[in-house]
Amino acid sequence: MRRVLVAGAGPVGLTAALALARGGVPVTVLEAGSELAAESRASTFHPPTLEMLAELEVLDELLARGLVARTFQYRDRSGGPIASLDMDVLSGDTPYPFRVQCEQSKLTPILLDHLRRHGGEVLFGREVRSLAVHADEVTATTAGDTFTGDWLIGADGAHSAVRHALGIPFEGLTYPERFLVASADEDLEPLLPGIELINYVFDPAEWLVLLRTPDHWRVLLPTPSDTPDAAELARLPARLRAIADPGRDWKVAHASIYRVHQRIAARFRHGRVLLAGDAAHVNNPLGGLGMNSGIHDAVAVATALLADDDDALDAAASRRREVALNHVRPMSHGTWEKLRSADPAAHHAELRNLAADPHAARTHLLRACLISSLRETA
Repeated sequence: MRRVLVAGAGPVGLTAALALARGGVPVTVLEAGSELAAESRASTFHPPTLEMLAELEVLDELLARGLVARTFQYRDRSGGPIASLDMDVLSGDTPYPFRVQCEQSKLTPILLDHLRRHGGEVLFGREVRSLAVHADEVTATTAGDTFTGDWLIGADGAHSAVRHALGIPFEGLTYPERFLVASADEDLEPLLPGIELINYVFDPAEWLVLLRTPDHWRVLLPTPSDTPDAAELARLPARLRAIADPGRDWKVAHASIYRVHQRIAARFRHGRVLLAGDAAHVNNPLGGLGMNSGIHDAVAVATALLADDDDALDAAASRRREVALNHVRPMSHGTWEKLRSADPAAHHAELRNLAADPHAARTHLLRACLISSLRETA
């Protein structure tokens, strides 16, 4: 294989590129930005993702930068802890029965460093503008430059220029509320007794998610779809103090508001172009499935390319679309529906029973951590 082009230097694109480079394939990554993205974005790594990163020999560096979460908690906004799920029930299924809390911006420099060690190149400021897909090669044109490869992997995000250039439909829904994410320099443990590193908080009026990362507590809040961003950011201090009040406004490092979509590309392969990650499917961030399933896409596509088997590529694209459709979408959407339920107490007994039954907890976690998605589509 002469060369594979990868559009996008996020965790998905760089994972695919590193897997290919380690297999001896020349790789060029074309990244629209001037440098690696520094935003927090995704911050949870599930067990099968950790296994894949271990195979790429980058896991130890991620673990050194992250926090190991062996349990996660469901809470009620007014009543405190409901139940905690112990991921040790997965110890017979994975060598990593835990989640790692670490911003993706800490993983991408690790991947970039390893990719360069294996001879791969990343070119910044190279947004793909157009594609020409031929029977035996793909040509990608950026602003003033043209690149040719045997294959191209589109991992250039939800607004993928690669997907648009191919005219692939991206159907689905947009959620009725926007999501506001704030990163706070606070110690929440004394204010919310029993809080864990990962917390899903039920409330019919204002559900929320609290996640600990190495640098911050991240708070995810639903926000009306039709109000000005400035107005919502202005009322953020009061909303945070309503969660936990330290007697002053929270120290917020940064905050952003974004619309959330649940969409899947009509196909993940178009000739010699393959889609992966957000370029192929997007979902709400509840449960941390987006980046993880995207990394799984990357490994599946790279493995099929290394096999140099057209049927294997078709199968990989088909399997990964099946995962997005039948695993990621229902899991993330189901979590959203439960958190905002008009009767959250109806779920309390269910969750307590789940936490108390190791067999039921294992079955649930196999699906929630995407282990079953890999097994069922193997």
